[in-house]
Amino acid sequence: MSEARVAVLRGGPSDEYEVSMRTGASVLGALQKSSYQPHDIVISKAGEWIVDGFPRAPKDALATADVAFIALHGAYGEDGEVQRLLDRLGIPYTGSKAYASSLAMNKILTKEHLYDMPVKMAPHMRVTKGRNTDIARVAHRIEELYGHECVVKPVNSGSSVDTFITRGGGELTRILGQLLEHRDEVLVEKRIHGREATIGVVERFRDQSLYALPAIEIVVPDEEHFFTYNAKYSGKTDEICPGRFSADEKRQLSDFAAQIHAILGLSQYSRSDFIVADDGMYFLEVNTLPGLTAESLMPKALDAVGCSYSEFIEHLITDALVRRR
Repeated sequence: MSEARVAVLRGGPSDEYEVSMRTGASVLGALQKSSYQPHDIVISKAGEWIVDGFPRAPKDALATADVAFIALHGAYGEDGEVQRLLDRLGIPYTGSKAYASSLAMNKILTKEHLYDMPVKMAPHMRVTKGRNTDIARVAHRIEELYGHECVVKPVNSGSSVDTFITRGGGELTRILGQLLEHRDEVLVEKRIHGREATIGVVERFRDQSLYALPAIEIVVPDEEHFFTYNAKYSGKTDEICPGRFSADEKRQLSDFAAQIHAILGLSQYSRSDFIVADDGMYFLEVNTLPGLTAESLMPKALDAVGCSYSEFIEHLITDALVRRR
């Protein structure tokens, strides 16, 4: 079905709306040069489906689609919601299925499912919003366990949105209070120092059931301290591909990324993030719909193995159509 009609879903009611719009624009640009028929569907921040400037019911917006390319990130796109809708409508789509998406989106459930893997994970604690929660007391207890340097992040989110590093002096109390004003729960991890790495895997690619792309080493600007939202998309971060890891470290990263993809039941492609520390590899999180903008990491890794952006997009669409049969 080389002339298949492809509905590109972008935008969405998440913190990653702008990144999704850019991912979708890149996908649409690649499809303009292909034999596929792309259709741009923008989901507004309010959740409306917009086609050619007019709101449509999802069923009507997708009425002529043969396949959906999910260019959404974060809530609604990576948490299984849009996948469940597409399943009900009988429309094949790119990326992981609904259950695996919702599982991988939850950082705590992901850690629990990977508990038996040999990869290390930073000690962590879930902090939930409650009328009687004594945030200062909770923060003090966490610092007793993990030290003053902690990473605070949402349980369900991506692109480092609302992610902070604390260094004592009441920062953890302040940030927990700030985040719990608009989130029901957050994750606090002991900060692990080391080199940041990310590695993508692609299914049914180049005659391999799970093809591991080269590990990328991420070196953020000094003023950022970690891979913040700004560091991801400002173009100021050094993204070295292949990363400057030893042969053994590269092998471990490839093995771990493939295992994580398989254990969580992910589909088509994913990208896992790690810290390579002096005492071993630490898994951070997995992305079921990693960004596909010009600044994104997945296209850089694909380029390193001689796979063009357009080739990858067409691979995902063809694979989604084949899996439907």
